[in-house]
Formats: sequence, structure tokens, C-alpha cells
Amino acid sequence: MEQTTRFQRPVRRYTSRDSLYPLVVIVGPSASGKSDLALAVAERFGGEIINFDSVQVYRHFDIGSAKTPPAERRGVPHHLIDIVEPAAIFTAGDYAHLARKAIADVRARGRLPVMAGGTGLYLRAALQGLFQGPERDEMLRQRLEKRAASKPPGHLHRMLTRLDAASAGRIHAHDTPKLIRALEVCLRGRAPMSRQWEQNAERPLEGCEVIRIGLNPPRAMLYERIARRSGKMFASGLAEEVQRLLDQGISRQARPFGSLGYRQALQYREGRLSAQQAVEETAKLTRRYAKRQMTWFRREPGVEWFAGFGDDPAIAERVSGRLAERLAPYTGA
Repeated sequence: MEQTTRFQRPVRRYTSRDSLYPLVVIVGPSASGKSDLALAVAERFGGEIINFDSVQVYRHFDIGSAKTPPAERRGVPHHLIDIVEPAAIFTAGDYAHLARKAIADVRARGRLPVMAGGTGLYLRAALQGLFQGPERDEMLRQRLEKRAASKPPGHLHRMLTRLDAASAGRIHAHDTPKLIRALEVCLRGRAPMSRQWEQNAERPLEGCEVIRIGLNPPRAMLYERIARRSGKMFASGLAEEVQRLLDQGISRQARPFGSLGYRQALQYREGRLSAQQAVEETAKLTRRYAKRQMTWFRREPGVEWFAGFGDDPAIAERVSGRLAERLAPYTGA
């Protein structure tokens, strides 16, 4: 195996072994340093990064989605970032189609695909496939949204529990978008979503050996970092970015405006939160989201967990050592 430093791009090509090709996946909670680790891995092993964050796919939403700026990507190709207009409807199924194409393209170049992000549903869609559920019904969705707004908290979750307890058990009671989609599938498909999944699921991704790396930093340290990052986003101009997007005519109903950070920045611009409240609310809800991410990613099979942050050189070195072993058969090393 060739000797490299962190800033040298190795000339390396990968070949299939037993019809399999290596695919590295980096998972972990928000603010755990997944992007930093993905860059380090891609640099050291000749890789290209494939994003699976559901906000980073949208153009113009930069600060709150924590995109790595182009100037800081160190020449490493990044895929599935800035590919969708803010008003577009982009589903996990759309993502899965594009992700599988990106993986195939990177493979065709003999490079190493490195997937990194925090949206577990996108990752599952790409690796395991989704089922072809009923098409969207905007009138039904509007009725469900009105119910969610007018009824006591947890109303949609209780509805879903009656229709499909298995799906309700996998969706958080406060995750309104997922609850609405699950109810839409149950009602339009006239059967529980979990049963429809079993009957109509797509085939899993084939031809890849998936090497899963997980970041699991100490919780107290992670929460401190989440608080710092929330403050930094607003200090770096998140509220101004939101106002600029509104001035460009992007609707407040655009999906990325409902994501963490952007929702609070929008409430601040509308006078519903003070600047300090917006930062604190973002941090609080991001901590909750990080817990849900870890619950989700712990269900991923075969994850090798590392107890630290991805931007810690010691963690990056440990991960690189492990990957060198796993990737050697594909390089002839």
C-alpha cells in the first residue's frame, strides 16, 4: 500500500472481488464530524463523497445545513449536494435512484465511494430499497396537517397506531412529515404501510461490500459541540441567509425551511423568537434529533463504532487503519 500523507491524493484504483466492490458509509449524530472524517478517508484512499443529508441536497440552503464549502473540499469530488431547487418535492425514493447512480459512476472510475450524512431514511433507501407506495394526495395531506395543528399533541401518532402499529413504533410522535406520509400510504393503499412494504419492497443494493463506520462521541461533549455549532450558525449569518432566500421569492413553505436551524431562523425573522431563543431552541431540538439519529443508526447492521469525533486526528487514524485492512483485497495490497 502506497505511503501517503493527509494532504496527498493517492493514485489508487479499486477492482471487484467476488463480484463485490467496496462502499464506505460513515454514520453518526449531528455535529459528530462525519464530513471531516469523510474528507480524510476520501483523501487517503482515493475516494469520492456521496452525501445523504436531506437538507444539503437543496440549493442555496448552506449555513444551516452545514455544507462543506467548495473551497474546503480539498479537491475531493462531492455528489448529491445542491441538486434540487428549494420548491421541488424530493423524496427518499428520488434520492435512492440518484445515490445508486452516483455509486455506480464512482465505481466505474475505479474510485472509492464514501457515503456520509445524517438522514437515516436516505441511507436505508439507497442500500436496502424502498417500496413503491401510493402517490402523494395533496388534499389528504392538507386535511392531516390541519388535524395536526388543531388537535392535541400526538393525535396523528395515535391515528397511525390504530392503522399500523408497526410503522407507528418506528416514527417519533412529533415527526409530523413522516406521520403524514405514513397515514397517506395507509389510507390510499387501504392497508398498513408495513404490510405494503413487505409486498412491494425494492431490491437491496447489489454488488457492493458495505463497510459501515460509526461515530459515537461522549454525549456531554457532543451536546457542548451542538450548542457551539448552533451559536456559530447564527453568528455566521443564518438569519441573514434566510432573509435573502425569502427576498429571492422562495416560499416559507419550502421543505428545507422546516429543518432544524432554518425553522428557528425563520421564526426569529418573523419576530416570534429572540436571537438567543432561536439559538437555544436550535440546540435543544438538535440534541433530541441526535438521540433519534443514534437510535436509527444502531439498527444499521455491521457498524464498527468509534468513540470520538471525526475531526479528531486520532480517530481518523484509527478509522484509516481499519479501512486499510478492509480495502486491501480490492487494491491488491
